[in-house]
Amino acid sequence: MPRPGEASSCYLIRAGETALLFDLGSGAFAKLQLAIDYRRVDAIVISHMHADHFFDVVPFRYALKYGHLPFEQRLALWLPPGGKRSLGALRRAVSTDAPEDFFDSLFVVREYDPGETLTVRGVSIRFRQTRHYVDAYAIRAQSGERSITYSADTAPCDAVVELARATSLFLCETALGVGVEDANDRGHSSAKEAGTMAQRAQAERLLLTHYPAAVAPQSLVHAAKQHFSGRVDAAHDGFSAVV
Repeated sequence: MPRPGEASSCYLIRAGETALLFDLGSGAFAKLQLAIDYRRVDAIVISHMHADHFFDVVPFRYALKYGHLPFEQRLALWLPPGGKRSLGALRRAVSTDAPEDFFDSLFVVREYDPGETLTVRGVSIRFRQTRHYVDAYAIRAQSGERSITYSADTAPCDAVVELARATSLFLCETALGVGVEDANDRGHSSAKEAGTMAQRAQAERLLLTHYPAAVAPQSLVHAAKQHFSGRVDAAHDGFSAVV
């Protein structure tokens, strides 16, 4: 659940004039407007179709339709395989009379192929499937020699480590906090495991995210540092990093 006063998952990636969003969870659109004019976003990429990662496509849609200035072209919205079905269910839940093109009139809605590379205004985007309760995909954005890799939601996963190989910034979830990891089948990681994945990937820097509201961020940083030799920070709303 979101920390008090903060939002669910949403990450703004900027490279020159290019602006991308990785995920758009509940409460994120209001926070986004503190960082950028939403009309300057070039594409939204959703890691998986859980509410805390995509529900704010609804307020974004209303802003595009009813904002004070017209939006001249539809915004690219990339969903994981099967994501259009979930988006259709959300449309029906929003309003019983929502038209079929409720989202399509403002977004170019497409499902990405995780085996292919996307290119958005010079930024290349690659994917790997994670270990989660539904199909979810880690995302790597590369611009020149610099990169950001986002784990999405995942238990420790070799494919995520490989995607994050030598990345400039590894943005990794720590939904299990500092606690003891359950050996049973699960879909999340602890701060210790985030540090281990970052070390295995030889990432330059680790940024912890998606952590429980009841956990002190510095305790997560301390746990991750026991397993990762690089810089470690804990994300919060408005946090920014230059890589």
